[in-house]
Amino acid sequence: MLAPYRDVLSRPGALAFSAAGVVARLPISMVGIGIVLAVSGIYDSYALAGQVSAVLVVTSALTAPLIARLVDRHGQARVMLPALAICATGLTALVIALMTRAPEPVLFLTAVVGGVSGQFGSLVRARWSAVLKGEPAALHTAYSLESALDEVVFIVGPAAATVLATSVAPSAGIVVPLVATVLGGLWFLSQRRTEPAPSPRQATGGGSLLRAPGMLVLIVVFLAMGTIFGATDVSTVAFAEESGQKSAAGFILAVFAAGSLVSGLLYGARHWVRPLWVRFGIGMVALAVGVSLFVLVHSLAALAAVMFVTGFAIAPTLINGNGLVQELVPAARLTEGLTWVGTSLGVGVSIGSSIAGVRIDAEGSHGGFLVVVLAGAAALVATLASLRTLRARHLVHLAAEGDVPAPAQDQVHPDDVSDEPAEDEPRTP
Repeated sequence: MLAPYRDVLSRPGALAFSAAGVVARLPISMVGIGIVLAVSGIYDSYALAGQVSAVLVVTSALTAPLIARLVDRHGQARVMLPALAICATGLTALVIALMTRAPEPVLFLTAVVGGVSGQFGSLVRARWSAVLKGEPAALHTAYSLESALDEVVFIVGPAAATVLATSVAPSAGIVVPLVATVLGGLWFLSQRRTEPAPSPRQATGGGSLLRAPGMLVLIVVFLAMGTIFGATDVSTVAFAEESGQKSAAGFILAVFAAGSLVSGLLYGARHWVRPLWVRFGIGMVALAVGVSLFVLVHSLAALAAVMFVTGFAIAPTLINGNGLVQELVPAARLTEGLTWVGTSLGVGVSIGSSIAGVRIDAEGSHGGFLVVVLAGAAALVATLASLRTLRARHLVHLAAEGDVPAPAQDQVHPDDVSDEPAEDEPRTP
């Protein structure tokens, strides 16, 4: 199982930029829950905690696609170094505001500045696409590796943020990711040898990627998925507190991510025959069914068990979603495309945490888990509604690669083509 991973990591510079990317994106799993723990602990309000977290994530959602487009045009280091400086300034100011119990508007202002950042996960995947160009099987393995590493981040991050916030200081769960994003970001951006070459302006033009067929529906699906994750984070913290073990929240969320980590590694070690859009749909059905069980549990042990099993649907679905982006956007705008789905996931997290926070203040953790169930249903509906479009774009992508004739867009139907690939169809992830 490990042989495919050893192969991709043996490529020149690959291990270094992948490792740096892990450190640089540690904040994605720590800042959100760190803000929730700090604000709820200092200001005694889950609603305010969810709102401050949401402001930071929404700001990131508004700025990340623009930053990604500039990265495609001008290069990663040239664009990301200033963005990293702005983000670090905002998070530092947020920590100071929390330590001094500043007025609530100050929290929102600092969260806005702290949200001005790019997505290192997209930058890492863009490097893999450049290093493994023309090797779809190896790229599938690399994308699977990064999704598994994302889960490592989500295993370590929430647990560390919870321990820091409950045992050291309420704001400590934000300080550590601040340091990680600065050190990891500088380490990653200093590796210029593996940085993808920027594309000329005309190659990255053509208007918004939201107009690309299939991208908008994929973004909606990722938005619903993010809502699941955001509502789950806040609801788990509240559930643990109601159980008298608030510090256990990080462990429960780590178990959720651990299930995803295991499935991601197993999934990436195998080369799959079925098209991406089919596997993406299957993964979303499994995820929606799994999260619907959260509301039924009544103990931390039961919640951990259900989360571990449900976690098996996360990494493969995210891997397939990122793979679909390659079929939907021009190669010269891959970083922007990956950032759009990553951003929509982040926006969903902010929506989920904000809504769940309000429902928790009103009804307790049960109200928060009801938000998770509704988000799972929305994600499933959005996925089923998108499959026809995703399948059509899959066939167009194969035609562009010279593998099958391009069908007319208005003639594509899910029953037109077998799930099995043509004899000469590449075994792409």
